[in-house]
Amino acid sequence: MQQDEVAARVRQVIDAAGVSAREFARRIVIDPSKLSRSLNGTRRFTAAELARIADIGGVDVGWLLGPATGTEATPSPVRSPSAPRPPVPSPEGGRPLQIVRETVRLIAERGFHAVRVADIAAACHTSTAAIHYHFPGRDELLEAAVRWCMDEDTRRRADATAGTRHAGDELRLLIELQTPRTEQQRRQWCVWLDLWAEAARSTTVGRLHMEYYRQWRGTVADVIRRGVEQGVFRPVDPDSAALALTALIDGLASQVLATEPDGQVDGVPGTGAQAMHDALTAHVDACLTAPTAG
Repeated sequence: MQQDEVAARVRQVIDAAGVSAREFARRIVIDPSKLSRSLNGTRRFTAAELARIADIGGVDVGWLLGPATGTEATPSPVRSPSAPRPPVPSPEGGRPLQIVRETVRLIAERGFHAVRVADIAAACHTSTAAIHYHFPGRDELLEAAVRWCMDEDTRRRADATAGTRHAGDELRLLIELQTPRTEQQRRQWCVWLDLWAEAARSTTVGRLHMEYYRQWRGTVADVIRRGVEQGVFRPVDPDSAALALTALIDGLASQVLATEPDGQVDGVPGTGAQAMHDALTAHVDACLTAPTAG
């Protein structure tokens, strides 16, 4: 019964925030499916998740957990003045989202294992206690960082390709998005490369890595499948073609990241972003694009 009461209170917090459950999940930095299962009673909220919900919703954790037996619930979620919480004012999007963003930035600059909780706290202008309040352990923080990167990458792809009907145009848009031209794109790729290495040693990160790549390759395969149906691509197997193309993207991106933004490595020409883009376009033209009639 208490689990149902907790879920009901969390629903009140989400309703009061005036956002969708998916957006609320993004703000508290958990997978939307985890939030859904917890709201449906098939999964329990963790203590850290409840702390983040309380902080983002401006409520007391004790209120979320429900009253003692024989007492009535508070009619609306109001934070107790004595309830512990991170320093205020909270940054835009809430403290958990700020922590994750700064963690991702630091991972891109230094690598995950070189980033200390104290570094993250300094970047957020808060204390290590505030970091642990939201993310008790490094593993949970890493998982949140991975999921945030996955969600941001998926969102950018969806925004960029919305309304595109021609499969050839859409595939070229996806290739452009994966080409690390800007500083932001290079940072994103630096994070992915570091997380791939971590995935080889961590079951949790490895599972997230597999989940993301199933989604990413599925997106590419769907575009190729539509291109075959539209007659703009050759009659290839979409899944095999997507595997080859995404592997080529990954390999070329790792070479670009080893090269300075100007395309040089200690004065010697390396693989630049434009060279990567040209190679991917040539691959699509040679292996996927259907020959024109006549």
